[in-house]
Amino acid sequence: MKVVRLASETDFAGWRAGAREMREHSIPPEVVSWTVGGDLFSSPPQCGEGAGGGGVSSPGIGVSPPPQPLPARGRGFVVPRDFVELAEAVICHRAPERFALLYRLLWRLKSEPDLLHIATDPDVARARSMRKQVDLAVHKMHAFVRFRRLEGVEPETYVAWFEPAHRVVERAAPHFLERFTGMRFSILTPDGCLHWDGQQATVTPGVDKSAAPPVDQLDDLWRTYYASIFNPARLKVKAMTREMPKKYWRNLPEARLIPELIASAEERTQQMVAQPPVTPSKRAMKAAVRNARDGRYEEFPPSSMEDVVAGVDVCRRCDLWRCGTQGVPGEGPVTARLMFVGEQPGDHEDLAGRPFVGPAGGVFDRALAEAGVPRERTFVTNAVKHFKHEPRGKRRIHKTPNGGEVRACRWWLDAERAIVRPRVIVCLGATAALGVFGRPTPIAANRQKAIQLPDQSQAVVTYHPSFLLRVPDAETKARAFGEFVQDLKFAWELST
Repeated sequence: MKVVRLASETDFAGWRAGAREMREHSIPPEVVSWTVGGDLFSSPPQCGEGAGGGGVSSPGIGVSPPPQPLPARGRGFVVPRDFVELAEAVICHRAPERFALLYRLLWRLKSEPDLLHIATDPDVARARSMRKQVDLAVHKMHAFVRFRRLEGVEPETYVAWFEPAHRVVERAAPHFLERFTGMRFSILTPDGCLHWDGQQATVTPGVDKSAAPPVDQLDDLWRTYYASIFNPARLKVKAMTREMPKKYWRNLPEARLIPELIASAEERTQQMVAQPPVTPSKRAMKAAVRNARDGRYEEFPPSSMEDVVAGVDVCRRCDLWRCGTQGVPGEGPVTARLMFVGEQPGDHEDLAGRPFVGPAGGVFDRALAEAGVPRERTFVTNAVKHFKHEPRGKRRIHKTPNGGEVRACRWWLDAERAIVRPRVIVCLGATAALGVFGRPTPIAANRQKAIQLPDQSQAVVTYHPSFLLRVPDAETKARAFGEFVQDLKFAWELST
């Protein structure tokens, strides 16, 4: 029996050197034993997490050099690039037989050069399955790592604890290094730990869960975010648990909400259906249908919110009526001094017929509460009244309205403004600003400014709440949310 000792569980370089050595000496797979510990070959490990027990550091950690075919030796045996890429993934699997499986494939490739294309071959099928599981583990790590700030540590540093299904720390590393470049962080796992100090990445040996960071305020942010994006009307429990397996729940701050959200989903769905927008009278609906059919909008401008509600639902001023379930007019007191204008209804709003009741609405409500702005005393609407989207499987993915659609729907926004006559209008994002001003208006350059409008009201521009949902790193998200709250305070004080 020939024994090949590898430096670590993911020592691809060591396995590669050992496999080459065994193959060149024509040693068949059944007499080769693979084990971890010690160092038989001189080639240093390059893929292992803390290979040899020490840290591995590199500005590009986790990005292996482009795979090269094993060089021809002896009788000129050459390994295809596809096999090298397959082996790099499979080596990260937890199955103890992975080393032997890969060597068996390597051995067979000489006499079966098309082996990797035979999907029904048991060895090929097993290796492909292992690679798929490793790729899935990388995806889950990208999705479920949750950072927490270390209290009293300067410069500001974040730490996360994660338990991946396979040994994928380095394969997952490029995602975190690219997305959180400006943040000092560590990701701790039982297999290996990734550290980034802003300039260099380091991988060190794994640690016990006792090293995991304690609960902090970011946990509340994650719970708020998850609760806001949870759509009870589209709940599919099996699909949700397939995408977010229960084994990950213990390390997810938002997971404690899941049982309650599932239990209350039916009731919340019924509430969404039971709270439709104001139903206009038959007179208003007949007039709206007639005006839409004949294109007589300018002849009969809406004079009440009832007219607006009826007109928006049957509007044909652009083609977006073909997309949405229903038109979504603004809501709130017609005597409101403060008006908020968003971009367009989202998936939740399209189903409920009310503005800002979905994920962005959850962020919006939380920001209003922190700013001391009572939503019930404001008028909330959108620059475009129908949900523009594109289907992707069973999901409806948001698409930004174009300039023509914004101009067409400005008819209804101007009508709402004329009826409500607010002192201050808050433009939530660039599309809202286009609808209010009629021209592109930079957001960042105009925050915290009172911009005079022709009707003597004033406008304030700020972020759209959905922007805050898309901010990638926790530090930037918290800062942007704070700025958003300050903008809402500024607008509220301006209106009173």
